[in-house]
Amino acid sequence: MRIANVYRPLVFGCPVTAKLPEVARRMTEKNIGALAVLEADRVTGVITERDLVTALATSADPAALSAGMCASSDIKTATLDEDTREVARRMLDYGIRHIPVDQDGRLIGMVSMRDLLALETLTP
Repeated sequence: MRIANVYRPLVFGCPVTAKLPEVARRMTEKNIGALAVLEADRVTGVITERDLVTALATSADPAALSAGMCASSDIKTATLDEDTREVARRMLDYGIRHIPVDQDGRLIGMVSMRDLLALETLTP
């Protein structure tokens, strides 16, 4: 199966300057585990639940930190025509649970490991 069949076409994001409590609230409101970090129209990173936990565990004042300070900036992406198993393997190899979907250099959605697991579990 292809990523085009399972990706979530909405991209939720936050400004690079958003403080971590705001980031956590946005994730909670949208019931998601990752946000694209945006500077103007450009994606500069991805911030995840894991990034929030790391900030809480290692910073004396995590509420003062911004999304841009805590986000992963080495962004791995998938494309619509990629095989879901290949993308799942890449996510395992990199130890990531969310991967942005790219089309012609534009971020158009997100796929989570949960999405791919559901596909494998529900597909006969």
